[in-house]
Amino acid sequence: MNQPRQHQGKEAAAAAALEWVREGMIVGVGTGSTVNLFIDQLAASRIRIAGAVSSSEASSARLRAAGIEVLDLNSTGDLELYVDGADESTVHRHLIKGGGGALTREKIVAAASSRFVCIVDESKLVDVLGKFPLPVEVIPMARSYVARQLARLGGQPVWRENLVTDNGNQILDVHHLDISDPPALEATINGIAGVVCVGLFARRPADVLLVGGPAGVRRM
Repeated sequence: MNQPRQHQGKEAAAAAALEWVREGMIVGVGTGSTVNLFIDQLAASRIRIAGAVSSSEASSARLRAAGIEVLDLNSTGDLELYVDGADESTVHRHLIKGGGGALTREKIVAAASSRFVCIVDESKLVDVLGKFPLPVEVIPMARSYVARQLARLGGQPVWRENLVTDNGNQILDVHHLDISDPPALEATINGIAGVVCVGLFARRPADVLLVGGPAGVRRM
């Protein structure tokens, strides 16, 4: 997909997510280029929210710059709404996330939210997950051990060097995994000692998937 068309799809999906935002609510906000568009459109709208819970330092900075208060999930309790993007999604709303390195906090905010609205452009919609390498956040001392276990699962893990997550951890990007059963693989990888979080969002998938393209937005 060419860049102008992709950007158009992202903008359309981001705008469509405003339908779920209500006055006075606290909104969970994810990370990435499509979410940045959502933050900008939220700030420009007339909807006055009570604040936002952010999944990354980058999104927190953008929210504050837009005049939106950033709140601590420990103080807010459960949320009504979480809006985030994805690196890949199926029609079953199973996702790969973590290209921006914020997968752990994204998964926490998604788990704490009653409704997870995922916004993507149509290039992110796939039949089977896995063309995009699967991010796995690991404790630094366990990186090599976890990599060996992921290789035994059939994957080719590559350390994302020069990146430290907001949690002080490292990321392995796993190529060539068989992700025919996303919930099962998510549970298996989460069970490896040293894994903080895997970027499969299948056991708690998106509740609504908004897929933007030149023709408009498809809702799943």
